[in-house]
Amino acid sequence: MDETMETTERVVWTGDWVAERLGVSLSGGGDLPELLGLALRRNPKRAHLLVSNVLGKHVPQRPGAVHGAGHGLGRRVRELLGDEAAARSVVLGYAETATGLGHSVADGLALAPYLHSTRRPVPGVAAVGGFEEEHSHATSHLLLPEDPDLLAGDGPLVLVDDEFSTGRTVLNTIAALHARFPRERYVVVALVDMRSDADRRHLEKFAADLGARVDLISLAAGGVRLPADVLARGRELVAAHEDAGSPSPPAPSPPSGRGVDPVRVDLGWPAGLPDGGRHGFTPAHRARLEAALPEMAARLAGRLAGARRILVLGNEELMYAPVRLAEALDARLAATAPPHDAPAVRFSTTTRSPVLAVDDPGYAIRTRLSFPAHDRPADGPGERYAYNVAPGGDPARRFDAIVAVVDSAGDGPELHAPGGLLDRLAGHTDRLLLAVIPSYAPQGACAPHDSHTPQEQARPMPLPEPLRGPAFSSYAAEEVGWLLQDLSDVTLEAPTEEREEAIQSGGAHYAESLPVEYQPSEQYQALFHSALGTSARRIAQAVGTVTETVLAERTKSPVLVSLARAGTPVGVLMRRWARHAHGLDLPHYAVSIVRGRGIDTTALRWLAAHHDPADVVFVDGWTGKGAITRELARALADFPGFDPRIAVLADPGGCVETYGTRDDFLIPSACLNSTVSGLISRTVLRDDLVGPDDFHGAKFYRELTGADVSKAFLDAVGAHFDEVAEDVAARVEELAAADRTPTWEGWAAVERISAEYGIHDVNLVKPGVGETTRVLLRRVPWKILAQRGAGDDLAHVRLLAEQRGVPVEEVDGLPYTCVGLIHPRFTRGATGADGKAVASR
Repeated sequence: MDETMETTERVVWTGDWVAERLGVSLSGGGDLPELLGLALRRNPKRAHLLVSNVLGKHVPQRPGAVHGAGHGLGRRVRELLGDEAAARSVVLGYAETATGLGHSVADGLALAPYLHSTRRPVPGVAAVGGFEEEHSHATSHLLLPEDPDLLAGDGPLVLVDDEFSTGRTVLNTIAALHARFPRERYVVVALVDMRSDADRRHLEKFAADLGARVDLISLAAGGVRLPADVLARGRELVAAHEDAGSPSPPAPSPPSGRGVDPVRVDLGWPAGLPDGGRHGFTPAHRARLEAALPEMAARLAGRLAGARRILVLGNEELMYAPVRLAEALDARLAATAPPHDAPAVRFSTTTRSPVLAVDDPGYAIRTRLSFPAHDRPADGPGERYAYNVAPGGDPARRFDAIVAVVDSAGDGPELHAPGGLLDRLAGHTDRLLLAVIPSYAPQGACAPHDSHTPQEQARPMPLPEPLRGPAFSSYAAEEVGWLLQDLSDVTLEAPTEEREEAIQSGGAHYAESLPVEYQPSEQYQALFHSALGTSARRIAQAVGTVTETVLAERTKSPVLVSLARAGTPVGVLMRRWARHAHGLDLPHYAVSIVRGRGIDTTALRWLAAHHDPADVVFVDGWTGKGAITRELARALADFPGFDPRIAVLADPGGCVETYGTRDDFLIPSACLNSTVSGLISRTVLRDDLVGPDDFHGAKFYRELTGADVSKAFLDAVGAHFDEVAEDVAARVEELAAADRTPTWEGWAAVERISAEYGIHDVNLVKPGVGETTRVLLRRVPWKILAQRGAGDDLAHVRLLAEQRGVPVEEVDGLPYTCVGLIHPRFTRGATGADGKAVASR
């Protein structure tokens, strides 16, 4: 079942090398060599290592074979116990090697919760038990269930390990747990049962003394014949080969002096779903994971086009989630590939167990990559290993794409440092992806990466995860991750005039409440669709221009971060352009920025923890007078590494250097509120709702689904991508040679208008078509200034102004198509255009 045995003729057993030199041999069924190879390790208690071909630890294997082996054993356990007893059972797997195997057995049982032991203490989570694995490289196991009663039931306990060598680990486990949680029945499950007759008799006596029944199930059974001097001879053999040189020849150095750059992929891991069984994994968790796997696989597949040999590499105890991702990826690629031509997906994981590598077909561990631990383990820094990942002397074994999957506790500086895991992998593949799964921390626990020094314990609690559609917003999950918290159940809307009075009087900030969501009339909706029909091509060209400018001048792997909510449709369109034109699957998030209060700092910390800040490109819809542009620059002064330059679709104010156009024209997404922005409200920042480690808030207006045109807007623009491609290329070339230094012409115009109209607060002057539309939709407008002769771009503005009884005044010399003036009647001492005092209240 090893991937080297997929041809009809098996040439060599991967235990021959050890058998010939040490006299070690296997006895048992004829299928045993298909399941096991042999290797040597530096261990004073056991020289040899049984290397499983279906475990997914040391030998890359088809993910379906890895998951299927455990799943099949689980079905056999269910048949043994019967459905009623199986439903009351609990499955316990052993760290680190059998965490994924145990989880797969629980899948086969279908109704059983799962827990695996761990070697990673988690501050704030009390251990309900522990035991020793006597022959292991790292012996101590902890049991840290979130539910302390998980093991307290009287149903069968199913214990899962990769192999039974002596049975002592099982005895230690049962003895420790039976003293606290006695039960009548245990089932022990393994891939292979290699115990001696004496070991078997010892377990039988132990069970009899305990007064409990113990059943055993395995794929195969046999034994290992060891010569009397195997430990001494093994140590000598290991030392001789390690002294001879590196087990993995160095990767060829590219001209740049470094390997391929890793690309981070946002999986869209479901919020609150455990990353594995360290704290327990229930059937409900399993159902959530199964539902999410196809979409997560699609995100990976989008970055792997053209790859033929793909390795999904898990990380120590993190075995189950990566193998299920690999299995879903394999299924997706097979479904979309021509018959009999699907890419080969394999799965394995890193380990802390040191094993000798010998590049020989008759030896199970051909190559070894070593790197420092990157998850801040409790036992201190140490070396970790990835086996059979480097191709060694056989180019046919090379993976042209590797997907490294780690939990967020391991996504630290050590992972990315020279000599770290990513650096070691980069030299042996053409494409390297990094997928980070959030480390699950039970309620009341510290973050798993919050280690054991007082300084580290003082760090913030775990950061929240992004919200995604369809649970939050009508956008598809892959289109955008909202770095917001859902306040849909909180009443935040206030009548427009009450909000305006509170805002202008200083009694409240505009971000502390929401305007009542404007519902357009049939006439206005028809105007929106008409405007979209006439401007979609123009918008598509601007989208292509700003996206290509970002790719050419900022970063080849941008992380798009739109300023919610006006920037979010633009961010989605930029992401769609990058995928359409270049096959890129760019991460895209939406964050909140509030004038006068800055950007969401929790969102910035999340971005810095999951992406390189240098790759982050902030995106907005358009510029007015540049207030948000300045706000962002001020906010990022305390967050080095982030680039404060905003990329916008339209820059009529002359405030930025990265834009699609500087024309002030009708962008239909400015015509509506939530119904063109994924049904999401403005963002909210209020002390009683948003804590120091919370994202800013927003509401999801699910009840407006019938009026939603978010997807229609995106699709209408995207339909023009092909026809504007040549125009985009020409425009980008033109802009590359142009002087795009911000002129701040818009700001100067706003100051002039403020003085001319007696408005002493520039925040009440909203320049540009987009900002004017916002004034008419959710503020108290006073009047609209329109560029004389402006035509269709102002049709919707004129309609809204007529509906609200707001005069439209045509003027000359505007740098914008129009400017909206908010009524200054709530500002003490304000005067109107005629010089008369404006009433205040």
